[in-house]
Amino acid sequence: MLLVCGEALFDLFMTGTPGQVDLFKARHGGSPYNVAVGLARQGAAVGFFAGVSEDFLGQQIINALRAETVATSYVVRKTAPTTLSLVMLGADGVPSYAFYGDGAADRILTLADLPKLAPEVTALHFGSYALVCPPTADTYFALAQREAGQRLLSIDPNVRLNVEPDVALWRRRLAAWVKIADVVKVSAEDLELLYPGCDVDQTARLWLSEGPALVVVTKGGEGAVAFTRRQEVAMVAPAINMIDTVGAGDAFQAALLDQLLRRGCTGGLQLAALSALELQSILRFACMAGALTCTRQGADLPRREEILRALER
Repeated sequence: MLLVCGEALFDLFMTGTPGQVDLFKARHGGSPYNVAVGLARQGAAVGFFAGVSEDFLGQQIINALRAETVATSYVVRKTAPTTLSLVMLGADGVPSYAFYGDGAADRILTLADLPKLAPEVTALHFGSYALVCPPTADTYFALAQREAGQRLLSIDPNVRLNVEPDVALWRRRLAAWVKIADVVKVSAEDLELLYPGCDVDQTARLWLSEGPALVVVTKGGEGAVAFTRRQEVAMVAPAINMIDTVGAGDAFQAALLDQLLRRGCTGGLQLAALSALELQSILRFACMAGALTCTRQGADLPRREEILRALER
């Protein structure tokens, strides 16, 4: 089982023009939530460890996870409310977010909530603003430190400066995470937010030198690049008719992790041994997962068979 750790919330999509909105479309969301669902749709055994509210929105999140066959035995229910994220799509299909969640259930996990992991948990994935917002950030980091070297550790910063605007804090937190993670997936957009004007490939190489066995940089419509100590492999994204980009990075992340686990990558040694051909195959699959998500509205992540059919065309 892969255990996903991070926020689950409700996305409220604006359905009118700014200043004239009188209706929102609500969907379960949050980057880690999406990754968990995406993994389940790949056929992976997956669980979710997060603080989820006891309110009716939290119960809907629980019900949705179970409907997707995501195990909820590691979920910690909280009396605090569910985070809300208002989403507005630009003309280019790229979303803008406004978060309302100070003191919400996903941000108040404590060390007392840390679970003992069952032997079947072979990998942990951590993501998004839960990496930087205490006390949840400290709780997740303690879990990662405890399990480092015993289980595969993956992170995706999914930087949200409108949740935590302190770029220096993001840098400090991520510097610590990079040292213990086996897999780091990061978007070029996130790297540019963290280090304006940086060479994203060179930054990925720097991160690689500090601990991970695999760093993957996603570049939107340009595709993605994978870095190991032996290989650097690029993959071009497939051409699509885009509706929006919501959830595309999460679909890529879920597909990436599924492909790694299917190849028996449970630690740094196996990741470091991946050949260029294997990395090309992994990136091709993950890029297609992200691309398919862009062809439909919202974070509707594809199933494994959909990706395989698309790759055969």
